[in-house]
Amino acid sequence: MEIDVQRTIFEFIGGLGIFLFGIKYMGDGLQKSAGDKLRDILDRMTTNPFMGVLAGILVTVLLQTSTGTTVLTVGLVNAGFMTLRQAIGVIMGANIGTTVTAFIIGIKIQDYALPIIAAGAILIFFFKAKKLQYLGQVVFGFGALFLGLKIMGDGLKPLSKLQAFHDLTVSMSENPILGVVIGTVFTVIVQSSSATIGVLQELFGQGAIDLKASLPVLFGDNIGTTITAILASLGASIAARRAALTHVIFNLIGATIILIILGPFTKFIAFLQGALDLNPEMTIAFAHGIFNVSNVIIQFPFIALLAIIVTKIIPGEDSAIEYKAKHLDPIFIEQSPSLALGQAKEEVVRMGDFAVIGLEETKSFLASGSQKHSEMAFQLEDAINNLDRKITDYLIKLSSSSLSAHESEEHSMLMDSVRDIERMGDHFENILELVDYQISNKVKLTDKAEQDLEEMFALTISTVRESIEALKTSNVELAKDVMLKEEKIDKMERSLRKKHILRLNEGLCTGQAGIVFVDIISNLERIGDHAVNIAEAVLGEDHGTY
Repeated sequence: MEIDVQRTIFEFIGGLGIFLFGIKYMGDGLQKSAGDKLRDILDRMTTNPFMGVLAGILVTVLLQTSTGTTVLTVGLVNAGFMTLRQAIGVIMGANIGTTVTAFIIGIKIQDYALPIIAAGAILIFFFKAKKLQYLGQVVFGFGALFLGLKIMGDGLKPLSKLQAFHDLTVSMSENPILGVVIGTVFTVIVQSSSATIGVLQELFGQGAIDLKASLPVLFGDNIGTTITAILASLGASIAARRAALTHVIFNLIGATIILIILGPFTKFIAFLQGALDLNPEMTIAFAHGIFNVSNVIIQFPFIALLAIIVTKIIPGEDSAIEYKAKHLDPIFIEQSPSLALGQAKEEVVRMGDFAVIGLEETKSFLASGSQKHSEMAFQLEDAINNLDRKITDYLIKLSSSSLSAHESEEHSMLMDSVRDIERMGDHFENILELVDYQISNKVKLTDKAEQDLEEMFALTISTVRESIEALKTSNVELAKDVMLKEEKIDKMERSLRKKHILRLNEGLCTGQAGIVFVDIISNLERIGDHAVNIAEAVLGEDHGTY
């Protein structure tokens, strides 16, 4: 039989592209519908490994990608929001959640793909309500998923008549390891196990591949999906690398166990296909679901052992900082408001320490352009925002308690300090975005400008560090020193602006470089203002809000 190779390739890659777009667009719509609270779900629901599994399932169903959940989890572990054991539970849940896409494909409603896309488009373009537009994204993505499958399936049809492909499936039936390797490599290339399993469902549906050859490929797809998490963890903390490695080990162990009992497992799936009258696509979905659920059940009791294994493989002290609030126990509010106030102060100081570290990471990003400094600074800013919400809520609850006049003053000071520290985070985030702009647009600062920025950064970091120390120890002398340093920052900012104008007039720097330079020193000056606010609070003076 003659095969139109060009048409086969175009339909396959085009269909695959539409399928991947459909999954992504549907996941984006679901994520927006959830109010972008996916990280909060992971943060709150991972109190123990079992809840972590449930959280992993839920978030993966919303994201429509286990890779997305795993990358998000690696990020949370890297930021210190989640322990390694909690992360292992989430990763296990993600493996179950990702099977939902295969079951959706098994419904086989390709014939209705176009009207589903039309319905989604109507919701997106003819309604102003955001929730309806997000629903439209979900519906549109759902339709695109099936349209991509249909086009991809049309492209794959001729393969069943191709002798070389037939010989390959026979080889995979006789040598399951080959099927696992093919599934792994294909998923690494496509970066989506949902897509590769979708292709597998189409091939099995058309009779191009039999069940015995399909299942090893399915297990390989599961192994291949771990690569993205590994890539996401490169350059991350030790804990994040361990979480990514856990995903690999978990899937490798599962695939190994199932390959040992491949014969009985294949017969069981064939029995289910006949007993439940499953279509070929749904048969693969059931195989996928049973494999992942069984894998979780088998390995769940060994989460602690998995954590020990990856800790041995990736040794070293875990440098991840615990960003969750440590001291805000609500029981103190009722039993001892004075003690609760002290606990809140401890948390505010921790928040201030994050601002100092964030500024140092921002300075390192400006100097080196290394993304690891940018990522850490953004995570610290995220942590500052998280603590801002937690501390503010705690202090608001505390305000209803009976506080002495002195305690009321300290309460107000802490409320103001929290706001000032949060604003510091916003300003160093602005600087990060400016440096990102500088790097992406290849904007070159002069050596003198870089030197000036380094000096102003050093002075600002020193000022912020002293203001936090003054707050921590109620040290009046330190607070006075902060006032003096902030005056230097103001003078330096005015001086550097004048120097910049001179360089601009002499043609030594470009307009773009000037914008970056002036905006960075402006943000540093504002950070100094917030440090002064904290120092003035320690001195007991009235201070303005910036």
